This record gives sequence, C-alpha cells and structure tokens, in this order.
Amino acid sequence: MSRTLISSGSPFEAQVGYSRAVVQGDWCFVAGTTGTDPETKTMPESVVDQTSNALKVIGKALEEAGFSFADVVRVTYYITDPAYWDELGKATAPVFGEIRPAASCIVTGLIKPEMKVEVEVTAFKG
Repeated sequence: MSRTLISSGSPFEAQVGYSRAVVQGDWCFVAGTTGTDPETKTMPESVVDQTSNALKVIGKALEEAGFSFADVVRVTYYITDPAYWDELGKATAPVFGEIRPAASCIVTGLIKPEMKVEVEVTAFKG
C-alpha cells in the first residue's frame, strides 16, 4: 500500500515533523489546519474568516492528494470558545452542507492566542 506525503510549505511542517496530509491507500488524512490566510500569511480576527481560510488550505491539500471535499467522511473542529460554534456554519455549511460528514467539535486552547479554530478532516475514496 503506497503512502504519499502532501506538504503545504508551512515552516511548521519541518519544524514539528508532520505533513499537511498523508494518503495511505484509499484514505487521506489532513492535519489540523488553522485559519492563517494562505495568500497574505496573516490571521484574520473573525472565526468565520479563519474557518474559511482553513478550508481553503484543506481543499488544496485534498486536491493535490487526488481527493475532494465530497470524499470527506470525518471532520473535527477545535474551537477556543463555545460561542464560535454558532458562527462556524457560515463557513462550513457551503462546503459540507450536502456532504454531511461525521463531525465532532472540541472546545480547547490552540497554540497561539489569535487562533480561534482548527479543522482536520479524513477522506475516503474506495
């Protein structure tokens, strides 16, 4: 079974020792992704904008791996404030509304104070 590593070019990948995504057989595992704007490398204030940015990075990793959002079977959201749950849908419903993967949401701290959300997905194509 082949294993393919997908990199987004983030300096954290080499520093910490991880890949943006790993494809193993029919599965694609995308690492937790925060909301830094992929173009400007800045962190927006809004949790909706952060979530949208995370989904852009995830979508690019999925595409590079030969998958799409339609293949996502599991999504996990990590948020720093329970109030953000009500806002997430503005960014996630347009992407996952018809796909409806299994989902979990965990309220936790993230590695930098400006980070409000982290998203990770698992996709399957079999």
